Amino acid sequence: MIWQGRFDGEEPLFHRVFQRVSLEENYKVIKENDFVLHGFAVDEGVKRNKGRIGAKDAPDVIRKNISNFPVVNPEFNLKDFGNIHCYDDNLENTQNELAEKVKIVLQKGGKSVVFGGGHEVTFAHYSGIKKAFPTQKIGVINIDAHFDNREIDPEIGASSGTGFWQIAQEGDIHSLHIGIQRNSNTLKLFDTAHQYGMKYILADELFFENLPNLYLKLDEFIKKSDVLYLTICMDVFNASVAPGVSALAYNGIFADVAFMHLFKNILKSKKLLAMDAAEVNPTYDGNEITARLAASLINEWFMHTV
Repeated sequence: MIWQGRFDGEEPLFHRVFQRVSLEENYKVIKENDFVLHGFAVDEGVKRNKGRIGAKDAPDVIRKNISNFPVVNPEFNLKDFGNIHCYDDNLENTQNELAEKVKIVLQKGGKSVVFGGGHEVTFAHYSGIKKAFPTQKIGVINIDAHFDNREIDPEIGASSGTGFWQIAQEGDIHSLHIGIQRNSNTLKLFDTAHQYGMKYILADELFFENLPNLYLKLDEFIKKSDVLYLTICMDVFNASVAPGVSALAYNGIFADVAFMHLFKNILKSKKLLAMDAAEVNPTYDGNEITARLAASLINEWFMHTV
């Protein structure tokens, strides 16, 4: 049993996340404003991108680490539709499967939550949002050390590093990348970002005194979006707090006061309808601290939606 934690009582004031979770198979049960979870138990894209494989095992570990958080939103409930797996190395079919399920969730008024898995989840999750809102301007906020805008290698196919290039091929891309590292992206990737109008905030810009400038950038981006999708690649964080990832960032950012202020400002937006955490790799995650951090960040959304 994955969904379990400390039991203090049945009364709502005692509730923890695991007490508000229901395991589901029928999408007809989804109601407006329900949080709806899918696990993306896939790292085929990481393998294709030459990263450390193992992220496919993350969804259940993140479930375990989010289970015991206290419930502070009286209306909170989470419907868990289990994990999606990749068979025969067919990443594209797996991405399509998640996209179709996300479409259903959003069309029913639910909020889509995905536990990855590799960051190939981005294109899958975005595709589902696009299917649900084909005429809306989708703003994608990518908290990541990398742009993930590599062109697809025809001999390899899509990967964890091609998601934003794929999105850009479908039309005007509206994305904001937070935490970008200069030593993690070639000049070609920066050039691609500029070519497609991808906005970004460098990791070096994430400090407390600079928050007023960052709020302006964030608010402008959100204002121009009809729907928001937030994706967090855990390799954006420093290796000391996120060792269990597919690609370590030794000089990555921290979930400090400055970051959390900016992060919570994103969560306040009523336009935010989809969120995922990617690249947690339990194989390298001592004491599950990376999974715990990912769970904590997802739980912030659960707490902010009141």
